[in-house]
Amino acid sequence: MKAKRSTGEKWATLGPGDQGRRMGLDRFARAKGIPGYLYELAKGVVTVVDIPGLPHGLVVQALDRQLRGYDLAHPGVIHYMAGEAECALRLPGMQSERHPDRAIYLSPPPEPVEPWDDWVPEIVIEVVSKGQESRDYGEKREEYLAAGIREYWVVDPAHSSVVFLRRRGDRWAESELKGPRKYRTPLLPGFELDLALVF
Repeated sequence: MKAKRSTGEKWATLGPGDQGRRMGLDRFARAKGIPGYLYELAKGVVTVVDIPGLPHGLVVQALDRQLRGYDLAHPGVIHYMAGEAECALRLPGMQSERHPDRAIYLSPPPEPVEPWDDWVPEIVIEVVSKGQESRDYGEKREEYLAAGIREYWVVDPAHSSVVFLRRRGDRWAESELKGPRKYRTPLLPGFELDLALVF
């Protein structure tokens, strides 16, 4: 949520009291957020959530270890791997802006340097937090398909499972893995996500 201020225009300042507030994407994209919270826009409605706790962070760290290990062993496949504060996925038609737990970009960014209106990651990963199940399984599923995401991984620590959604035209093909299983994707040749190392 970073942009240059235009003459005569004020930035919105977001805080927990803005939960449920209606706002246009253009204004939201220029807004500043009070630290200590995460902010997204869902179909023109501001969503404010607490920063996830340690259990969530440990799962994200376990995913990062495997993805960064792959990146080191296969340089040039992943162009950029971003956390929720390092990228934005904007959908003007839906008036939404999302910040995935992890976004994996396999292609270089378009110009300009801050490309969040145009650059779409190939893979997005969301780690489900308690109370946020409907966002990760429902709202974001629809939005990520519309955005052109090729794979969406829904990592659910409460069930020790991962739902893998792969784009098949205008719909998702869904599979779910639980327990000590491994997942392979053609988008990352040679990569195996080992669920035993995630949960």
